[in-house]
Amino acid sequence: MMLSRAKPAVADTPPPLDRRRKKGKKVPQLEELLALRDFTGAIALLEFKRQVGEQEEDTDLWMGYCAFHLGDYKRALEEYEALTKQPACNPNVWVNLACTYFFLGMYTQAEQAALKAPESHLQNRLLFHLAHKFSDEKKLMSSHQNLQDITEDQLSLASIHYMRSHYQEAIDIYKRILLNNREFLALNVYVALCYYKLDYYDVSQEVLAVYLQQVPDSTIALNLKACNHFRLYNGKAAEAELKNLTESASSSFEFGKELIKHNLVVFRGGEGALQVLPPLVDVIPEARLNLVIYYLRQDDVQEAYNLIKDLEPTAPQEYILKGVVNAAVGQEMGLRDHLKIAQQFFQLVGESASERDTIPGRQCMSSYFFLLRQFGNVLIYLNSVKSYFYNDDIFNFNYAQAKAATGCFKEAEEVFLLIQSEKIKRDFVYISWLARCYIVNKKPQLAWKLYLKMETSGDSFSLLQLIANDCYKLRQYYYSAKAFDVLERLDSNTEYWEGKRGACVGVFQMILAGQEAKETLREVLHLLKSTGNSQVEYIVRIMKKWAKENRVPV
Repeated sequence: MMLSRAKPAVADTPPPLDRRRKKGKKVPQLEELLALRDFTGAIALLEFKRQVGEQEEDTDLWMGYCAFHLGDYKRALEEYEALTKQPACNPNVWVNLACTYFFLGMYTQAEQAALKAPESHLQNRLLFHLAHKFSDEKKLMSSHQNLQDITEDQLSLASIHYMRSHYQEAIDIYKRILLNNREFLALNVYVALCYYKLDYYDVSQEVLAVYLQQVPDSTIALNLKACNHFRLYNGKAAEAELKNLTESASSSFEFGKELIKHNLVVFRGGEGALQVLPPLVDVIPEARLNLVIYYLRQDDVQEAYNLIKDLEPTAPQEYILKGVVNAAVGQEMGLRDHLKIAQQFFQLVGESASERDTIPGRQCMSSYFFLLRQFGNVLIYLNSVKSYFYNDDIFNFNYAQAKAATGCFKEAEEVFLLIQSEKIKRDFVYISWLARCYIVNKKPQLAWKLYLKMETSGDSFSLLQLIANDCYKLRQYYYSAKAFDVLERLDSNTEYWEGKRGACVGVFQMILAGQEAKETLREVLHLLKSTGNSQVEYIVRIMKKWAKENRVPV
């Protein structure tokens, strides 16, 4: 911040409270508190001076400075706005006010205030960030050209690279600065954040450890460590890392508290999402995205769509989530336009230079080809990231479908059976594909068991049709006949009788060829007799005649 930092004048004669100071603890000086970054203590000291009439010329400036660095931007705003209304206002206050507006998300006011300030490196950096917020490429490049090879400007450039998902470029700048300034330990946190965004969670942990050794109670660093644990292990491991933070976070450090609350919802699989996330939408960038994910997991596709439809994506995660939501809307409502939008988003991320070699980038390409039903290409991308998702039910669900669609039914069956989620197991897509795998893998009895577990519904009727037709094609006539028999009872369509008749004759043929147990003939006759068709008597007579001649009890 650009401040007129005159040292507080020390009076030649002791102040009125000097006698009390001698008896008790020494009252710390403002410089001491600022050096320790004890902004709460500094504000308390400045307020005390105001109350007892010891206020100095720059007290208001320091009050705004301390409130800003404490994260109390509203308090800082009040102080700086009051200063701008004074006749002898220091012109640099405008850029401080602009920074405060920026952190409050009041970007238009921030730009207006910044333009009233004298030209400076800080003003240019702020305008640089505002141009990014406004997506004004012309102003962005203008401010970019004004950046110089000084640490603050280079850090500002690195942060823009980070926000534009150019993580490697940001890392290069941070490492170059660290090379010449080993004492800038906090840069390790920024480098770790970049590695986190690149999915290198173990590398992120190693870099982060350097900072945590020196500053073990850092809110941002511990939060990032928890996020790494969430990615590397699970939500419980991540929550354990945040335990100390939830107990020690200062009540005045609101941003830290909100961030912790937000992440705890994520670590707990969405528990408390509707209570915590809505107020944080547009405060913490990921809050909107995680609320959308929560609605998707609750199968509330419409709410998810309403929340994200007006979002202009700027980061890969936003493009991906918009793609997922549009794909869900398209599939649920049969809307081709939404599926095309989803394809475009997936392709855009999957083919981008920054994402094409990342795990999400490859997943996007697999989703793009999945929607195009080009399952051979789906497998190329899923195989490249398979080792990262061995126990992931959603990944296995998509992978098994792609395997089955390309005729790899044995592998598909194995992957389908790895899935533990009861929700997925109840999905008709899962049931129908697994039934088809069982049939192709010569286990029709398991496909029939899947049907028996289902309640009577449109899906169970569709599964019967699948079993009846697929078993017939693959000469598994016994279960085909059973399925056609149930279909015929439910619907008097002559096609079902014809299918049952052909399947029953097929079973008889298999018995004659010694490929089916003779005892099966009794049940086949029972299935035939349940039909009132005139052809039944002739078929039954021939089968009984053969059974009598071969001493097969029917």
